[in-house]
Amino acid sequence: MKTFLITGVSSGLGRAFAEGALESGHTVIGTVRREADMAAFEALAPGRAHARRLDVTDDEAVRAVVDEVEATVGPIDVAVANAGYGLEGIFEETPLSAVRAQFETNVFGAAATLQAVLPHMRRRRAGHLMAVTSMGGLMAVPGMSAYCGSKFALEGMLESIRKEVAAFGIHVTAIEPGSFRTDWAGRSMTRAERAIDDYDELFTPIREARISASGNQLGNPEKAAEALLHILDVPEPPAHLVLGSDALRLITAARQSVDDDIRSWEKLSRTTDFPGGAQLTGN
Repeated sequence: MKTFLITGVSSGLGRAFAEGALESGHTVIGTVRREADMAAFEALAPGRAHARRLDVTDDEAVRAVVDEVEATVGPIDVAVANAGYGLEGIFEETPLSAVRAQFETNVFGAAATLQAVLPHMRRRRAGHLMAVTSMGGLMAVPGMSAYCGSKFALEGMLESIRKEVAAFGIHVTAIEPGSFRTDWAGRSMTRAERAIDDYDELFTPIREARISASGNQLGNPEKAAEALLHILDVPEPPAHLVLGSDALRLITAARQSVDDDIRSWEKLSRTTDFPGGAQLTGN
């Protein structure tokens, strides 16, 4: 049995991950934003479900909670940086203050969580760091520039961390869900106000379709939790865990497009080298 730290367990995938782990007999420390959600979470499995109130954008509070959990509940075996939200809006219409807030939670909140847990795992030479990115961390759609930007940033961070900590016996996995039946596209979504008519033809159908599909998404959160738990028991957990057939389809198409661009412009790319210059490695 393992001890999990999962941020953002009040609802959505975070709640599903926590419930799945608890049902499997694990211990879960789940963070919530509201005090009212603490008792409900702990009632899921008294003695094994531990709630902590936390705003992941408060760096000092994140570190304090992690250190306290390590001292009172026990060593954290699995950390899942899940807390985040979606910001929908045409880039030109989205206030920069909203973009910064999106990155503050989705990127820096995840970074604070993983950075607080890492010293403890490093000393033990064991552990599994996870963060919920999105299919939007490997592909992008119109009207989600800030959200996809934050998830692309998190993907790059995880890729680098994975290479830094591999020698310490610590695994790192980016969890990349597609469309799941949660509140993400409903009450949890922040939407920028519309202001520029030029984008109506493109974006109005996209926003209406997303709102209409909310509550009828393809992905099953319980199955996502099963997938997350499954990779804990394999010798070499994946660096990337794509969840959902829609995510598989869209990510594959997006990566093919990037590969096509690279191949098409390879000759021009090579023209910018100094002769005999040093080649970098990807280690």
